[in-house]
Amino acid sequence: MKMKIYDALKADPFIADKVKNEIKFYEYPPTDAMEGFYIVVDPLDVPIPGTFADNRTLTRNYLYQIEVWALEPVDDIADRISDVMWDLGFGQRGGIDEYDKDTAIFRQARRYEGTFYK
Repeated sequence: MKMKIYDALKADPFIADKVKNEIKFYEYPPTDAMEGFYIVVDPLDVPIPGTFADNRTLTRNYLYQIEVWALEPVDDIADRISDVMWDLGFGQRGGIDEYDKDTAIFRQARRYEGTFYK
């Protein structure tokens, strides 16, 4: 699922234009040398079995947090990520919008949950 999310984000023209190659898993950007926009994709849980039939798992539930970091407001990119995640079948379920005055970095972290057939 991680690669499906990564590929969908990379394929979006708006995100690709703004973010370039800075879409990472688990890896946070260096705050002392921040340039451009960074996207960090973090699975918050392992896939959880969802529905069953004949003692077999039919679906799995996924929970991801996707963060956008930059030296400028990140609302437009975070909103576009929400659109991409919706198209993949994920719904947004909370998040955080922060500005760190010490580093002058904007950060939005949104959580997405989805259930998919195995």
